[in-house]
Amino acid sequence: MKIGIVSDGQYGERAYEQIRRRFPTEWILLPFPSSLVVDDIDLTIPPCDLYISYLRHPDIAMELIKTGVPVLLGVNLGPGLIAQAKEYNPAVIGPETMCSFLPNTEFWQINEYAKVFGRPVFHVLLDGDRIAWCQPIRRSPCGSTDAAACELNGQVFDQETMNRFALSICHNCRAPRFGKTCDKEKAGIIHLEELVSSLKGIHPELWEKSIQALKRVTCTVVSTCNDETKKG
Repeated sequence: MKIGIVSDGQYGERAYEQIRRRFPTEWILLPFPSSLVVDDIDLTIPPCDLYISYLRHPDIAMELIKTGVPVLLGVNLGPGLIAQAKEYNPAVIGPETMCSFLPNTEFWQINEYAKVFGRPVFHVLLDGDRIAWCQPIRRSPCGSTDAAACELNGQVFDQETMNRFALSICHNCRAPRFGKTCDKEKAGIIHLEELVSSLKGIHPELWEKSIQALKRVTCTVVSTCNDETKKG
């Protein structure tokens, strides 16, 4: 399966570097229009089985969607555009974050991608309450999952470690910030929920304790991260 990362240059480079390690991947760079409304768009791009769009201009994004090829919106342009897009192409998904969806859609291309990238899954080995080894099985396409998981090795899994893990996800996340509840905050909580879930079958006592600690990790903890504009 071939994936096309379609960007106007602001976002998508980190995802391209991660995804190309697992799938044949094409980097497709399109210009960002200077006008709010663009007519007569000539979209000539390489054929792919799945496009991941990091386009910020709704007219260009819509033209990509009209190709009829499954599209994941890495930059979510709002529910109104997604509803309109589905009239042209039902195989369009605008996930809450790029680390929030599962391989359970109607479209095999998206499912194949989401077996590797999406809502994280962790394989954890414990030494008592200490994490001896943590390996992501499914991860975010920006690389934040792997970076944060590596920092867990050798750490006692307690409230402080959970806070640091959420902060690390936020720091490494490349999701754009939109509105009061930003995607970076959601990404941190999603990762922490799945990390805690991985403990249930191997250390039920630690899992129970971590569930209670998880309630004390809020978006206000994660939002202390620096709001940097980075390519992702």
